[in-house]
Formats: sequence, structure tokens, C-alpha cells
Amino acid sequence: MEGGVMYIAGIDVGGTNTDAALIRDGVVVATAKVPTDHAHLVESTMAALEAVLNGHGKGEPFQLHLSTTLSTNAIIEDQGDPVAVLAIPGPGMRIEQLGLGFPVELLRGSIDHRGREVAGLNPVEIQQRLRNAHREGYMALAVVGKFSHRNPVHELEIEGMAKVHDQDFRHITLGHRLSGRPNFPRRLATSYLNASVAGQQAQFVDMVDNLIIQGRNISSVYLLKADGGTMTLKDSLIRPVETILSGPAASIMGAQALMMHEGANAVIVDIGGTTTDIAVQVGGEAVFQRQGAEIAHHKTLVPALFARSMGLGGDSEVRVVEHRQHHEDQGEGGERRWQLAIGPRRAGVPAALGGTKVTPTDAAVALGLASLGDATRARQAVAGLGEALGLDMEAMAKAIVDAFNRQLIEAILGVYRDLEARPVYTVSELLAPENIRPQVIVGLGGPAEVFIPLVARSMDIPWEILPHHKEANAVGAAASRPTAAVTLHADTALATMTVPEMDYVGKIPRPVFFDLKKARAEATRWAASKGAELGVTELDDIVIMEEESFNLVRGFYTTGRIFTIRAQVRPSVRRIGVPSSQDESGQSIPSGKDDPHGSN
Repeated sequence: MEGGVMYIAGIDVGGTNTDAALIRDGVVVATAKVPTDHAHLVESTMAALEAVLNGHGKGEPFQLHLSTTLSTNAIIEDQGDPVAVLAIPGPGMRIEQLGLGFPVELLRGSIDHRGREVAGLNPVEIQQRLRNAHREGYMALAVVGKFSHRNPVHELEIEGMAKVHDQDFRHITLGHRLSGRPNFPRRLATSYLNASVAGQQAQFVDMVDNLIIQGRNISSVYLLKADGGTMTLKDSLIRPVETILSGPAASIMGAQALMMHEGANAVIVDIGGTTTDIAVQVGGEAVFQRQGAEIAHHKTLVPALFARSMGLGGDSEVRVVEHRQHHEDQGEGGERRWQLAIGPRRAGVPAALGGTKVTPTDAAVALGLASLGDATRARQAVAGLGEALGLDMEAMAKAIVDAFNRQLIEAILGVYRDLEARPVYTVSELLAPENIRPQVIVGLGGPAEVFIPLVARSMDIPWEILPHHKEANAVGAAASRPTAAVTLHADTALATMTVPEMDYVGKIPRPVFFDLKKARAEATRWAASKGAELGVTELDDIVIMEEESFNLVRGFYTTGRIFTIRAQVRPSVRRIGVPSSQDESGQSIPSGKDDPHGSN
């Protein structure tokens, strides 16, 4: 493994449980699962780490890869720090029409689309806004210029003033450091969210340093990002927003690390206790959200793998939905009918484990599809619900399982209808295949072994349950590699070059000879430099994600060219094996079509 590290510990903090996996030389040697304490995430992480390290690699160095819900929860629950957002939109922009959902203070000043300063900032105005923000209790600051990705000079100037005047902000976010891509509204939202969660992220990193790293031979710590790559703890202090939605990313990377159908079109389904995540792989590559992640109605520029989450899980609430079917000869009353709906709320602990409400898990236990807890309690709970509907226990349990499968199939088909209505992107390219429909359904998560074969049978496609499917997210966290992206913008007419993510603005030497080949080489060089900071040294790991070039024409003459190149340290995953002497808890269920045990 990289840097001579033999062990990698991956930990995924989920909504219900925190999972851990220990990898040695590309093989899973231990897994663990502990309940998640959302009020004390570090303690949950420590407990899972201790459990997975027990008896393994004592005294040997290891990497620690964490997938955490901290930033996601803070945004969804609106628990971030109050943020003062200062924007420099320039002329012609009406911020109030963007529907951002947070207040924005406008500043005078302007940078044009080519990165030229049209109007300077007003220092007196800025100082007043900074004093007001401090007086009103704002704990974080976000500064965003419309064209700061072309020239960040205004954002940097305001940052300098805020630091000089010591306005005591816990964090200052500058929009250009988060993304070099255009889209001012998304950069505003990304910067606002980043600043809001930065304080909590700093506390989390401090606790990781003091409670987890100290006393252990940990060579490095990485956090999983929404794009399936990892970032360092240091980088997470600057761009904590990139750790949102790392749970679905862990599912996808776990599937790609463990699945047998590497190069296939696949739908990846992670069924948890509370939610189910659905992701798509086309030709062996995961599909990306082209514009960026969306969270809590905020559209961002955060690079993210495509995934859809729904409130459907093993612990979901089972609801009876009544309606009347009207017929002309029945008058106003009509025939009373009912159907079952699963979720989106969580019912709590299944009756089989001591809970008081019926869950899909109880239905599976009652039918003998799963072995968990007290089967008698599960059957009694299911029978009680069935009695009210005139069904015996077995019929009621089958109705619950059928409702679960129906909703999951509808969600899967809905995902594909949505993708087929728009361009499909992977990390490598824009895809235009004739058919992106799944050739296999890949399942992970505790309830997957019950529901995935049944869903696959209804959809008439093969299925595969991953080895260590109950802790596959933790395997995905461990298997993920560092990644980062940079955006190079070059204007030969102005002889300027900008790499906003690296705070670089410079001159192009001999601009008349600067062409697309040289622009690609420069972008690759900057991406490689960023990759070296993360421990990535192979140039083969650098890919050009996007490129655009066009001529500048005045009169009948070409006066220069503008290049925009986005280069990335490629998100990738280590292929992970399992020990040859696999125990029952981590068994691999092979792919199949008809037999729920996987035989063809």
C-alpha cells in the first residue's frame, strides 16, 4: 500500500450505525458495527475503531479513512454557524431573484468575465459591513465575487481587511477557493454552506487529533468526499462542504471495491435501517452530478457522485393507507380499499429486537427470510397488524415485503427515467450509450440479502450481494483514494493565467505560442502539484475533466484565445478481496436471477 502502510481502517458514520472495516494488503481482515451517537460522533468513531483493531496490527502504523455525517447533518438540520455573506455581483445582477434562502450583502466593485478589474472596492463600505456583521453576531464570513474564478483579487482584498481588523470570525470562506467553475448562484450557496459548517468541522478535527490520533500509530487521516475521493484533515478545514453526502459515496466506492461485475451497467442499492441510496454505474464507471451536489434545497458546486436517497429501510414505519373506490351503483360511499406504504419515517427498533412497531425487518424475520432477534415477537407484531386488516400473519408479512419491493422498484425505475432525460456524465467523459439500463443490481446494507434478490427477480435482471455487505460502506471509505481538482483559465490576449483553487494569478510567458496543448500541460502540472500534497505521484492518475477554448476576434482578426481546462486527480478505488476462510458474518452471496440464494 502507499507509503508502506500495511493497514487501512475505514469508518462510515451512518444514520443508524457506525461501521468499521480493517484492510490489510487489499484484504478485509475485520469488520465491526456500533450504534451511532449523533450527539457524540467522535465517541462512536472511537468505539468502532477500537472494535475493528482488536487483535489486529498491534503497534503497526495504519491509515484512517473516515466518512462522516457531520457537515450533512449540520446543513439539513440548519445547525451551522450564522454566516455573513458579502457578494460582489457587478452590474446587472439581481441577487434577490435567485431564491438563495439566506441574506446577502452587496458590495460595490466589479471584475469582468475576462478577469479585468472594472471598478475597485470601497474600503470604507467594506469596513462598515464587517463591523456590522461582527456586531450582529455573525460567526463566519463568506465572500463571493461573480467572476472571482477569473480573478480573485477582490475576494483576497476583503479577506485581508477582515483579518487586519480582527473581526473575530471563526472562519472566512472565499468563493474562488471552492471551485474554479462558473455559476455565481451555486458558488454563493457553496460558500455560504462551507462557512456555516467550518466551525463544527474545526471542532471535529481537533477532537480527532486529541481523542483518536493521540496514542495510536496513525500515519495519516483522510475524510471521504462526495465525489468518492478523500481529502486530508487540513484540507477539510478549508473546504468542509466537500464532505457532504459522503455516505452515498461510501456505498458506491464500497460496491466498486468489492463487486464482481466491475465493467457492467449496474444499479447500486444500499439499504440501511432508515434510508436507501440508489446509485448508477455505466460501463464500469459511476455517474456524476454534472453541476454539483444538491442538499437541503441548496444547489452547490461540490463535485459529487450521483445518488438518490429515499426514506425506505429495514426499520421504516409500515403505514396502512385507506381510500375509497367509487362505483356508480354504490352511491357516495364506495368500496373501502387499503394499501401499504413503507416509510419515509423510521418506526424505531424492530419488534424482533424489542420495539413496539412493525417494520419490514419484522416481516422478513416472520417469513424466515432473515435471522434476527426474537422471531416470535416479530410474528406476533405482524399478526397483530394483519388481524386489523383481516389477514393472517404470513399474508400480512408478504404484503409488507411486497410493498417494500414495489416502492424500491418504482424508485429505481424513476432514477433511470430521470437520467435518460438528460446527459449522463462519469469522471472520464460525457456518455451517450444506447442503453444505460442496469445489467445487474448490486446490493449492500443489512437488509440487502432479503430484498435485493426479490427486486431483481421482479425486474428480471441478475443480482449480486457484496461480500461484507453489512459493512461495505466502511470498506468503501477504506478503499477510496485522495482526489482534488484544479481549474486553469488562460487568456492569451491579456497574457494572464489563473488557477483559483490554488490562489494563483500570473502571466503567460510568450502568449502568442500558448495553445491548447500547452494549456492542458499547465493544468496537468497544477493538478499533479495538488496531487503530490495528497501523496499521489503517478501522472496516470491525472485526467482532464473539461476543456473549452475559443478565439477572441476584433474586426476580421483573431486577437487571442481563451482556454478553460479542469484537471483532476482521478477518483479511484482499490479493489478489495476477502479472506479465503470467510466466516458466516461476512459471506459473499453470488449473483443470481431466480434463486434467492444466488444459484443460477
